Amino acid sequence: MTAAEVHHTHHDIAGGWLRPAVFGVMDGLVSNLALISGFAGGAAVGHTVLLAGLAGLVSGSTSMAIGEYTSVRSQGEAMRAEVEVERRELERSPVAEATELAGVFRRSGLSPALAVQVAAQISREPETALRIHVREELGFNPDELPSPLLAGAASFLAFGVGALVPLFPYLLGARSFLACAVLSAFAMFGVGLLVSRFTRRPALRTGLRQLALGAVAAGATFLLGAVFGTAVR
Repeated sequence: MTAAEVHHTHHDIAGGWLRPAVFGVMDGLVSNLALISGFAGGAAVGHTVLLAGLAGLVSGSTSMAIGEYTSVRSQGEAMRAEVEVERRELERSPVAEATELAGVFRRSGLSPALAVQVAAQISREPETALRIHVREELGFNPDELPSPLLAGAASFLAFGVGALVPLFPYLLGARSFLACAVLSAFAMFGVGLLVSRFTRRPALRTGLRQLALGAVAAGATFLLGAVFGTAVR
C-alpha cells in the first residue's frame, strides 16, 4: 500500500457552521429572489421592490439567526443533560457501567478477556470513561458540541449574503427584474457548485438542482404577483 492510498484529507464539517451557513445562503438567495419576483410580477415600481427586498433581508437574517441559535442551544442543553445522567450512573454503578462498556468492546470484535481488560483500564479515568460511554451509548462527543453562537452568526451572515444578491441590481439603480434574475441564477448555480465540494456529489448536477429549485420558487411568486398584483393596487 502506497502513501497516496493511506493519506487523505477531509473537509472541516464539524462545529455546527456548515449546515446553517449553506442553508442560510441558499435560503436568503431563494426567499429574497422569490419575494422580489412577486413584487416584480405585480409591476411594482423600483423603490417598492427595493424596500421589500431590504425588509426581506433584515427580517430573514434576524429570524434565521434567532432560530438557529435557539435550536442549537436547546440541542446542546439536551445533550449535556444526557451527559450528566451518564456521569451519575458512572458514579453510582461503576462496576455495572464497566461491564456494559466491556460488552460494547466485545461487539466491536475484541475477545471477552481483552474487552474486560480495556474496559477496566478506561474506567480508572472517570472523564475518559465518561467520554467513551457517551460516545458509544449516545453517539456524540461531549467535548465537541456545536456552538449556538457560531451557528446563529453563520446563519445571520449567510442569509444576509444570499439575500443581498437579488437585491444588488436594484441597489445600483436597476429598474428591470431581468438583471436580478440573471445574477440570482448565476449565484444559485455557484452555491450548488460550492455545496458539491463538501458533499462530493457531481458539481454540474448539484448546481443545476439548486438553480431549478430557485427558479420554481421565483416563478411561482412572479406568477402570483402577475395574477393578483393589479387586483390589490
